[in-house]
Amino acid sequence: MDKDGLLYKIKEGIHDMGYIWMQEIRLTVKDEGVLIFFILVPFLYPLLYSWIYNNETVREVPVAVVDLSHSKASREFIQRYDASPDVQVVAYCNSLDEARTLVGKQTVRGILLFPTDFSVQLHRMEQTTVSVYCDMSLMLTYKAIYQSATSVAQRTNRDIQIALSGNYTDRDDEVNTQPLAFEEVPIFNTTGGYGNFIIPAVLLLILQQTLLLGIGLSAGTSREHNRFRDLVPMVKHYKGIFRIVFGKSLCYFMIYTVISAYLTLVVPRIFGFVSMTQPADLTAFMLPYLLACIFFGMIISCLVRYRENIMLLVVFTSVPLLFLSGISWPQSSISGAWQGVSWIFPSTFGIRGFVRMNSMGATLNDIQPEYIALWIQAVVYLIVVCLLYRYQILRSRRHVLARLKQVKEKRANLTATNAS
Repeated sequence: MDKDGLLYKIKEGIHDMGYIWMQEIRLTVKDEGVLIFFILVPFLYPLLYSWIYNNETVREVPVAVVDLSHSKASREFIQRYDASPDVQVVAYCNSLDEARTLVGKQTVRGILLFPTDFSVQLHRMEQTTVSVYCDMSLMLTYKAIYQSATSVAQRTNRDIQIALSGNYTDRDDEVNTQPLAFEEVPIFNTTGGYGNFIIPAVLLLILQQTLLLGIGLSAGTSREHNRFRDLVPMVKHYKGIFRIVFGKSLCYFMIYTVISAYLTLVVPRIFGFVSMTQPADLTAFMLPYLLACIFFGMIISCLVRYRENIMLLVVFTSVPLLFLSGISWPQSSISGAWQGVSWIFPSTFGIRGFVRMNSMGATLNDIQPEYIALWIQAVVYLIVVCLLYRYQILRSRRHVLARLKQVKEKRANLTATNAS
């Protein structure tokens, strides 16, 4: 076969790409750090994170009661409040200061305070007050304490109105106590659970961050093994930009195809989280997301030389990226400059698109902006990776030529010395 022919070059390119792919597979298997972040962390960390939020909603939040009224009305209110599944009365205190001490010790998360004239004002047909003190350091407990108190207060108000109305039928009581009825109908996340809200975003972020860590550690190991601490070794199989880029990326893509299927399909079903994705749409969406993450990770591996630095970088950016995605913090409240920064990372569009598919049943047509953005990222990052690897190849060649020059000069000097 003619070595200058197109067919031979294609065959040689495929052979070299396969060789590079095999080298990356061997490096992944042999390197404990890469193996941990490519396999162990993506498989175990989602299980741990999902298990924490498996209860979905906060139940039996501990509350202290300060009943200065000591009346039948206050006891009925407390009994109804304690019967709520979201809260639990665990302490009765004689003063507000005593109850505040329990909050400071985190024994309770909230306080109900009944004034001394609570029952008197009710019997006088005057407005009275039940004070609700909440520990605002944890918003979920605040929601449970406040909503439970509001629900009991509404029920108590309704009973008082019925007693005063003098109606003869239940329908009359209903009209008098609730002339305007409203119905709360959750459209998405009908369980109201925090896990169904946050887990899809976290799973997509885990996918990106572990990819960045694994690729960065793999590049650091390659530099350590190469003679001149370069990313690209000067051997015959590493002589083409596309062969190197596609050979390496194929290794990462094959591994994370399995990981992404596990994270997006298996984990939600293990813990019973809502999953409304269609397999065909999910596959089409995950393709550009994986490619964008892989090429982005390869860019980072070219720019960050040391293994320790890539770990610090990924750990530092994980929480901010979750906020910038617009999931844990409203996108409308993020400044334009920070939104521009968020567009650099594939996780921003990946999380937004996947959450809509998983929790809202969106199709690929419904998330076209995110889908197109991921393809743009994948193409742009591929071009940047090729340019960076071209620079790495030229850098390796310069180091080899400089070394050859030193060897030749040393031999020439040695020959001249022997001749004299």
